[in-house]
Order: sequence, then C-alpha cells, then structure tokens
Amino acid sequence: MSVLDLSRWQFAITTVYHFLFVPVSIGLAVFTAGFHTAWYRTRKPEWLRLTRFFGKLLLVSFAVGVVTGIVQEFQFGMNWSGYSRFVGDIFGAPLAVEALAAFFLESTFLGLWIFGWNRLPHRLHLASIWLVAIASSMSAYFILAANSWMQHPVGYEVNPVSGRAEMTSFFDLLTNQTVLWAFPHTIFGALATGGMIVLGVSAWYLLRGREVPMFCRSAKLALPVVLAATVLTALVGHFQAQHMTDVQPMKMAAAEALYDTSAPAPFSLFAVAPFEKTPERTTFNIEVPHGLSLLATNSWNGKVEGINDLQRRYERQYGPGDYTPVVGVTYWSFRIMVGTGTLMILFSLLGLVLARRGRLPVSHRFLGWAVPLVALPFVANATGWIFTEMGRQPWIVQGLLRTEQAVSPGLSTGEVAASLATFTALYGVLAAVAMWLVLRIVRHGPKPETDAAGRPQDPDLQLAY
Repeated sequence: MSVLDLSRWQFAITTVYHFLFVPVSIGLAVFTAGFHTAWYRTRKPEWLRLTRFFGKLLLVSFAVGVVTGIVQEFQFGMNWSGYSRFVGDIFGAPLAVEALAAFFLESTFLGLWIFGWNRLPHRLHLASIWLVAIASSMSAYFILAANSWMQHPVGYEVNPVSGRAEMTSFFDLLTNQTVLWAFPHTIFGALATGGMIVLGVSAWYLLRGREVPMFCRSAKLALPVVLAATVLTALVGHFQAQHMTDVQPMKMAAAEALYDTSAPAPFSLFAVAPFEKTPERTTFNIEVPHGLSLLATNSWNGKVEGINDLQRRYERQYGPGDYTPVVGVTYWSFRIMVGTGTLMILFSLLGLVLARRGRLPVSHRFLGWAVPLVALPFVANATGWIFTEMGRQPWIVQGLLRTEQAVSPGLSTGEVAASLATFTALYGVLAAVAMWLVLRIVRHGPKPETDAAGRPQDPDLQLAY
C-alpha cells in the first residue's frame, strides 16, 4: 500500500473511532441534564440516582472523546501537511473555537458539576450541567462547519501568489448551507444515541428485576426521545441529501449506483455490481420507479445526473482523472445508515406501544432486544461518516484539492505503517479500558447513599473526573 493509502486508513480509523464517542457525550449530556432537572423540580431520589449514574457514563465517553480528538487533529500536521498548508487559514479558525468550547467550556462546567454537589446553589449547579450540554453542541457545530467547508467551500479565495485558500468571510463559513443541515442531523442523531443507551441500560436492569420503578421511568423517558430524534434525523437527512444533490452530485449518484443520467430517476433498493473499485455498471438492481426523483428533487420526473455523465463533465472541468468514489462503499454505507435509523424508529415505536399498555417492564422479548440494539446508533453514526467522507473522494476539498495532493511529502511507507499499527493497538487498549469501565459502572448500578443533610455524596464521580 502507498503512503496515501496508509494515511487514509489511519485517519479513517482514528476519525470513526473518535466519532463513536462524540454523539454519546452530546446525547448523554442532554439526558443527564434532563434527569438533574427532574430531580431539581421534584426532589425525588430516583431522579438524583439516575443523574449521578448516567453522569458516570458521560464522563467515560467525554474522556475518551477528548483524548482521541487530540490525536485526530495532530494528523493534519503528521500525515496531511499539504492539506494544512492549503487550507490552514480557513480550517484553523473553527478548530480553534472548537478547542475553546471543548477544553474550556465543557471541561470547566463539567468540573463544576462534579465537584459542586455540596458547594454550589442548586440552581447554579443545575445550570452547570446544561452548559456542558450546550458547550458540547457548540463544539460539534464548529467541527461540522470546518468539515462542511471541505464538502462545499464558501467564503474564500485562492491566493494566486501562494496558491493557498484564504478566508474572506468567517460568517459565510459558519452559515454554509451544508453545515446548517449537517448540524441538526448530527445533534438529533446524538440524542437518538443517548436515548438508545439509556433504553438499553434500563432494559438490562428491568430484565433482572433490579430497581424496576426507577429504570422503568428512564426507559419511558428514553423511548419518545429516540422516536422523535430518529424521525427528525431522517427528515433533516432528506433535505441534506437534496442539498448534496446540488453541490456534490457525484456523491448522490454513487449512493444510488446511478450510472446514467435519468429523468425520472429510480431509487435503488438493492444492487449488485462487479467487484471492482469503480465498476461501470450494476449486474442486478431492484429499483423503485421515480423514487430518487422524488427524494432528490421533489419532482415526479426530476432529473438526477449519473456517474458516467458526471465523470465526463469533471474531466472537462478539472482535467484527466478518476472522479468516481468507491461506489460499493458509498452505496452500502448509505443504506446501512438509513436501515439502522429505520430500525430505531420502528423499535422505539413498538416500545411506546408497550409502555402505553403498561407492559414495558414485563415484555422480556422487547427488553432482551433493547440491550444488543444499543449498537444501532453506533453503526448508523459510523456508516454516516464513512458515506460523507468516502463519497467526496477523490477530493479532500470538493473541487479544489485532491486527496493525493494533501498528503505530507517525505513520508515513507514504513513510517506511516508503524504509526498506523501503534494507533490501532493503543486505540484497541483504550476501547477495552473504556468498555471495562462502562460495564463496571452498569453492573454496580446507581448508589443510594446521601450525606446527613440528604445531599448527594458520590466519590466515584470525582474519581472518574
């Protein structure tokens, strides 16, 4: 494998790994803040115990997310210095703001929340966990703004002397239509992730008959959040895909294995193609007539450009080259993302029906499935990012900089292979430690103890911090 291939593998592994924890932190921060709010309003001990219990899971996710995020950003100088030189004037600004949000706002208010149980006024203490949730969402917005610029560059000009892209409007960068769709899509997905975790953990306790009243409450709270969040994720994703059809038509064509421009364009349900990086056709394809036209253009006979026509257009516009992404990866990652989201909608809807009938605590089949189906949002989040990034190839910045031009010069295959092996091994150890901590927290369960004045005492939270 070349230096470029190994560098792409390394960044893909670290990015997907990091993004496993980002939606968990955002989603669990909102749920922890919600549980804390319920305790503040009712003073019922069940809500307090849930707050502290899920707060520990939040801390584990936050810690791993911060560590892996730092490593991810280091790679811009390690493996992708060509990219950093070209877009440093633009990309550095939102990353700097994100660092302020993540390391100053989130960490500061998280520390205040953990150590402030017996020291801060109740209202101010409650505000601190909500500020953690808000800061984590702010952090996500600036990261998505930077990524959205790579998908759809705006507010810039290329300096003819230096050959670098330079920012002309930070406001345009932050109001890029791509990020305006990507941000709610990500946040709703994070809420669905947090909801599925709360539901899965609650189901684990209900199956064992432990703390039934308390975890029945948390499960009933998680179910409508998961349903609403997944439906809204799908709705926003629909409009996001329509915008993508305008600014990244090749990604949409690859997502549907649409090789020839069609009006109307069918929606592909299941396709098989020759086992090649960029096959020129499909050998088997189950299609819904007019489906893609409706989804992409809101028109029964809307025109959608195909891979072959776009390849010819890009050759005329950018010069000779292969401008088609790996169709198989783009096609199936999109379908896995959509499929897992649909399963979450149906599963949460079933749970709400059972809850309404009062059968949720005794429905062992549903509860038994709720535990392993915690994996669904992680699969959806990972495949969503794979689709977003792989579908843009061969561009690292759409229409401006190819991925092959962004890799650091002077790197050897051995150097990148060594760092890839090291990162993969360390991340594997980190995953094992994080999983051990999570399982340990879940097995031990919420602690009931309070001090003499009835105020919460939980040294585990402080130790985790």
